[in-house]
Amino acid sequence: MNTVINLQRYPLDREGSEQWHTLVDHARAALARNGMFSLEEFILEEEVRLAAQQIQPIMDAESHTHKRSHNIYFKPQIPELPADHPALKQVETVSHTLCADQLRGSLVTAVYEYPPLLAFLSAVMEKPALYVMADPLARVNVMSYREGETLNWHFDRSEFTTTLMLQAPDEGGEFEYRSDLRTADNPNYAGVAELLHGRDSLVQKLRLRAGTLNVFRGKNTAHRVTPVRGQRERMVAVFSYYEKPGVMFTPEEQTGFYGRASRLTSADTAA
Repeated sequence: MNTVINLQRYPLDREGSEQWHTLVDHARAALARNGMFSLEEFILEEEVRLAAQQIQPIMDAESHTHKRSHNIYFKPQIPELPADHPALKQVETVSHTLCADQLRGSLVTAVYEYPPLLAFLSAVMEKPALYVMADPLARVNVMSYREGETLNWHFDRSEFTTTLMLQAPDEGGEFEYRSDLRTADNPNYAGVAELLHGRDSLVQKLRLRAGTLNVFRGKNTAHRVTPVRGQRERMVAVFSYYEKPGVMFTPEEQTGFYGRASRLTSADTAA
């Protein structure tokens, strides 16, 4: 992995060393301060360029186009809110997705499964351990956004989200986020409504460069990708980790996100 990850700058392979602890402390501090941290040039420049080139033909030929209108919660309704509540404003998302079974043998899969990366993320998030997902479709995805396309405002279901930027677009495609918009005890529907109507002054914007690993608390951080402009699409890998092994999406969830379901079930992973 030393020919892929910039281990000189990010010593994931030296767990327990002074340099490793410094990196963990830096990431923790950024996470506490901003709700996220980024490791720029995490993947060596030539390697990330080749990875994007290798994935592009598969993206063009085999990706699932996901186009839907949705609210920020990706739920048809919130029981305690009327259907016309401004926090349930409809937005549109358009993206193209490759699933884990289409990425076997790729650089992104190798990085996703790299044990020192899991150990590093566990330490930063102060978890006993993290595990790769068992789901043969959802464990690692590559998402692409083309001219005019966007991933619109939403919250993630998981506590934190890990992404690897493979290719930045010519223009647009910026990551916008609002940290700590809600908490487990306060859904802050009024604040969500303000955000959706463009009246939240605490929204921040980040333009990620190819090769950057980004980790953010997506469960309570509202976020979106602004519309892409230009001929070069925005391509990003999404890594899903959990605190327990064997996590699977339901067939309904798989179909909703990827247009198909796998034959493998949670019962199979437990066997």
